Amino acid sequence: MTLIKSISGIRGTIGGKAGNGLTPADIVKFTAAYLTWLKTQGNKKELCIIIGRDARISGPMVCDMVCGTAAGMGVNVIDVGLATTPTVEMMVAMLKADGGIIITASHNPKNWNALKLLNSKGEFLSASDGNKILEIAEQDDVSFCEVERIGKVEQYDTALISHINKILELPLVDKDAIAAAKFRVAIDCVNSVGGIAIPALLEALGVTMIEKLYCEPNGVFPHNPEPLPEHLEDISKLVIQCKANVGFVVDPDVDRLAIICENGEMFGEEYTLVAVADYILKNKKGNTVSNLSSTRALQDVTEKHGGKYFASAVGEVNVVEMMKKQDAVIGGEGNGGVIYPDLHNGRDALVGIALFLTHLAKSKMKCSTLRDAYPNYFISKNKIELEKGIDVDNILKKMTVKYNKQPISTIDGVRVEFEKDWVHLRKSNTEPIIRIYAESDSEAKAETLAKKIIQDIKEIIKE
Repeated sequence: MTLIKSISGIRGTIGGKAGNGLTPADIVKFTAAYLTWLKTQGNKKELCIIIGRDARISGPMVCDMVCGTAAGMGVNVIDVGLATTPTVEMMVAMLKADGGIIITASHNPKNWNALKLLNSKGEFLSASDGNKILEIAEQDDVSFCEVERIGKVEQYDTALISHINKILELPLVDKDAIAAAKFRVAIDCVNSVGGIAIPALLEALGVTMIEKLYCEPNGVFPHNPEPLPEHLEDISKLVIQCKANVGFVVDPDVDRLAIICENGEMFGEEYTLVAVADYILKNKKGNTVSNLSSTRALQDVTEKHGGKYFASAVGEVNVVEMMKKQDAVIGGEGNGGVIYPDLHNGRDALVGIALFLTHLAKSKMKCSTLRDAYPNYFISKNKIELEKGIDVDNILKKMTVKYNKQPISTIDGVRVEFEKDWVHLRKSNTEPIIRIYAESDSEAKAETLAKKIIQDIKEIIKE
């Protein structure tokens, strides 16, 4: 069994002994720690949080535990039920709640679940706030209320409608253009909340031909729920069979978006953000942000439109922080995560779909032709497992010395630039591993660069 405690939330497998999995005891412990921290953030006598969940089998159980813990601490709950992660984020701000908990383990298998924690803006917590919550949990310094002050739990069933309406109100979402294009759209929602949200969004955008695959929100994932090419054979076949113009795939909590071209080929998870950013920048001048492990294609597209590109540390909260600092008009991560600040500061596959379909409709191109319009880069993703006790920080430090004549960033591990190629080294916080990402304009060159860096690391270890 596994329990991972991090600044972004608590994630684990369901079952086992307390402390070794996401058990009821752990759910209560960390929910109470979060609410204890939340009470220190203002002078309000009565707090309210938003709770929503994906369709995982364990979701109702976890939700009941969270709601009960909140009520026991005198905190009111607005339960939006089955909801996407971005929907919950938006509801925190729209309903002026004090925080929120999203019950989802994102792309992890069905035996996992998690508590993702939000601040009063509907954004993920900063590193310092997350660490404070972990400290409270470890100290077990929580207090429950007396019977007269027990919180109330209220059901709220119009969150998705509100989310979709806000998307339709965006000036750069053109419902008429999408409807006029008469797209046939295939979708794979991995039997989670996307099966509710994506068809509703498409219908609101005027798409009448929707080919549904795995849209029953029962939490029984028909394939690995991470939207990577090796898991998307079924939707690829469906796109070809039904002659769809485009296919969309989301993860269980609908904050990542993968796109399938009309020929069944992958648009590329790195290029979801690139395409949406291209459309935004054609209509609104500004800067962009992605993390250090994302493709250089976003920088190329940004500079083509006269904007500036900035790289942040890996992690959604870091991307959002950099976007605010640099006044970015669009940003996100190379895993298909689109962050459009005109809507809210969180990865959102729904707004990604609306903006992409508008872009596709106005370009009057096939999806594959649109993809061919962007610079072609390849990322090689590798890792090197180390023996316990090895000083990973020292290895990274020596790598910066070895490549000190190249442009280097050390805000998150070590990233080294080689003209238009780059390599990013990051250590794992949970196991003795160094992750190695290398990008070049060909797959072979990216693999060669990665192997060279891996060999460098091995030589450092021998020394």
